[in-house]
Amino acid sequence: MNVEVSSVSKKSEPISEAAAAIYVLTAEDIRKSGAMSIPDALRMVPGVQVAQIDANKWAVTARGFNGSFANKLLVLVDGRSVYTPLYSGVYWNVQDVLLEDIDRIEVIRGPGATLWGANAVNGVINILTKSAAETKGVFVSGGSGSYDRANGEIRYGRSLKGNGAFRAYGKWFEKDGFDDASGKSTLDAWKMLRGGLRADWELGSNSNLTLQGDAYDGEANTVYHLPSISFPYSQTLHSVAPLRGRILWRA
Repeated sequence: MNVEVSSVSKKSEPISEAAAAIYVLTAEDIRKSGAMSIPDALRMVPGVQVAQIDANKWAVTARGFNGSFANKLLVLVDGRSVYTPLYSGVYWNVQDVLLEDIDRIEVIRGPGATLWGANAVNGVINILTKSAAETKGVFVSGGSGSYDRANGEIRYGRSLKGNGAFRAYGKWFEKDGFDDASGKSTLDAWKMLRGGLRADWELGSNSNLTLQGDAYDGEANTVYHLPSISFPYSQTLHSVAPLRGRILWRA
């Protein structure tokens, strides 16, 4: 299999020479699968367990330790860690780059802590996006449905002076919550607005400079079931949690 990977030793090498159990999910695999999100696409990876907890929460784990706050699986976007410092896990609902911009997803099923740190005890997921030069022009997508109430995506890319290229994207969606067995809403609807950019320059035969950043803003409905001392010995609390992320730069 003539595929180059970079997550095993932090340098590009053929997958046949990589000293790890690694699986590569290509852009073509994602396109053919019909996946609508990154967790959806990861369902195709052997050894990775993906569960959708409700309309706006996912649990993605490898080699056991299942849970929505799995802190033993390192997740990277173009080599940049996206874990949450509060508990060292990942909010999968906000890892929402354009699927059309993903070049491949490299998944290491096994210990990677020696190279990547404590979060990589059970494995590494590295989401690698296409270079700006590969996404020139205009891309527009949109849709609506019974659950996915409305969504839209737009991306623009162009060349820059000095052997460079640039792209910027924006996306928005609003989704209804799920219904339980009785047909009652589970009150987990959510919406989000997201944008980002990437610029690449070729500095020499073996040197490149990349500048990229992303930001998002939204809100998610959440229901909590708490114990109570009176019948029926439980109480239900409903809240609307803000989802906000500052611009994360990587160069």
